[in-house]
Amino acid sequence: MIGAIIVGIIAGFLAGKIMRGGGFGLLMNLLLGLVGGAVGGWLFGLLGISWGNGWIGQIGTGVVGAIVVLYVASLFKK
Repeated sequence: MIGAIIVGIIAGFLAGKIMRGGGFGLLMNLLLGLVGGAVGGWLFGLLGISWGNGWIGQIGTGVVGAIVVLYVASLFKK
């Protein structure tokens, strides 16, 4: 559980850096990263994509999910 939270926070931070200008500030990006980790896992599961079970794969999945969540959230921000 703690590992998943750490991965989500890292994913949110990285997604915020990738989505320059599309972020919501550090704290909100970290929270959206937590949600993004779950979204990324669900999305990759639907598509049948697996990045592996290691930390790198989990962070990659979380970053992709967090980017999706940040993008959708930015649509509502405007």
